[in-house]
Formats: sequence, C-alpha cells, structure tokens
Amino acid sequence: MDLLIWIGASVSILGLIGLVWCMLDVVRARREGLDDDAMRQRLQKAVTWNLAALFVSAFGLMMVIVGIFLT
Repeated sequence: MDLLIWIGASVSILGLIGLVWCMLDVVRARREGLDDDAMRQRLQKAVTWNLAALFVSAFGLMMVIVGIFLT
C-alpha cells in the first residue's frame, strides 16, 4: 500500500500546482486591467479550474489516508 500513498501524494501535488496556477491567472487578469465583463468571464473560468484543482488535491489526500489505513 506504499504505492497508494505515493500516488496519492503525487495527485495531491498536481492539485496544488493547479491551485497555484489559478492564483497566478487571477493576478495576471488583475494586472491586465480588463473591463468588468471580461474580468467576470476570466474569473468564472478561474473559479471552475480552482474547484477542479481543489477536488484533485482532496482526492489525492484521500488516497494517502486510505493508503495509511491499509498499511
């Protein structure tokens, strides 16, 4: 079950990378000085990716916990 722990940690790290990417995307959008409609569309897209990355990270942590319990 050590393999499950390492796979879960890798999946969790991928989710964290996705979260950081979402933060950087929002910072870039703010620096571009977009109008309200364009900013709203950009942020809606970022929120969608943010939730997906959060789900992936949480799923990876669940895999780690299951791997620890099975060890």
